[in-house]
Amino acid sequence: MFKSVFAATAALSMSAGAAFAGPYVNVETNAGWVGDDYSAATTDLHVGYEGALGEDASWYAQGGPALVSIDGEETETEFSGKAGVGVGLTEQLSLYGEVSFLTGEDDTNYGTKVGVKFAF
Repeated sequence: MFKSVFAATAALSMSAGAAFAGPYVNVETNAGWVGDDYSAATTDLHVGYEGALGEDASWYAQGGPALVSIDGEETETEFSGKAGVGVGLTEQLSLYGEVSFLTGEDDTNYGTKVGVKFAF
């Protein structure tokens, strides 16, 4: 159950504008609550690479250790990663998508995300 919190709280803020091509480091924490009851957090320590796909699109891929901290339990180290693309449809409208995974003690969890972004 707690693993669905990580998938539900994962965030992607990607647009298809000019992208820096090359390696990067991304440290990100996603935490979850139900009401005021904290349940868990995952901190990703990723190394990635991003680049352009033509003039109006970009891509990225990243992965590394994930520190999984469940309320009341010891922190575990798993492995996580994600890859995504962004496409500029117009100057104001872009489309993005992402696939992700997080290993676990029993099963590997997978997630997807698709969205559109309209800039004013």
